[in-house]
Amino acid sequence: GKAAAASEAGRGAARRGERRRQDRRSATMDRQNRVGSKFGGGGVLPAQQAGADRRDRLRKLAMETIDLNKDPYLFRNHLGSLECKLCGTIHPNEGNYLAHTQGRRHQTNLSRRANREAKDRSLPQADARRTVAVRKTIKIGRPGYKVIKTSDPDTSQRGLVFELVYPEIESGMQPRHRIMSAFEQRVGPKDRRYQYILFAGEPYETVGFRIPNRPLDKRPGRFTTEWDRDSKTFRLQLFFASEGAKPSPSPKGSIKVRATRPR
Repeated sequence: GKAAAASEAGRGAARRGERRRQDRRSATMDRQNRVGSKFGGGGVLPAQQAGADRRDRLRKLAMETIDLNKDPYLFRNHLGSLECKLCGTIHPNEGNYLAHTQGRRHQTNLSRRANREAKDRSLPQADARRTVAVRKTIKIGRPGYKVIKTSDPDTSQRGLVFELVYPEIESGMQPRHRIMSAFEQRVGPKDRRYQYILFAGEPYETVGFRIPNRPLDKRPGRFTTEWDRDSKTFRLQLFFASEGAKPSPSPKGSIKVRATRPR
């Protein structure tokens, strides 16, 4: 029994020694003369390394032939990286971006965009988007206006009443109004403590009033408009919501109203 065990151990050691010799021979194998390789080429490259080498050649070729300043899809962001607006990708340098432009994803998106543009051009002109001509009216000045501060004794809500006179307003037209954020207007500084209310009626100039940026009470009877066709007077009354309704920044002190001329 001991002799058989020793013989089996000897055969295992011999097999391991043979495997080590085969590994050493494969490490020093002549890869130049393998099947499918060129003489002097150093052997067949793996698929991953061959792909990387191909992309590097395309990148160098693109850098020599493509002018990035004329690429409509290239965008340089504030971090110094390059973005492809067509594919939505980010690249650290020009070489990486050029390699992307030669890749499958960018080329596929280019072909899709070209097909979509060709399809749009083939549509009949009748289906094209209609353009509305901007109406040009000679302005005759600002309307007369009056602003009255008011308050409700029952609810202690503060409010404003705007009265504007349009004696020469166009026939059949009624003045319009609009609430505008301070970040929409382009007349004064963008102060989040205020908002604007605008009034327009042709051929008069549009006038605006700066009011506190507080929530308005839009319940029935609290925000009302009235147009008197006989006296050509437009009247708007509004109330601010109660202090506990919705917290919002508001200027300290009394209500300040200033007429402005929005652009």
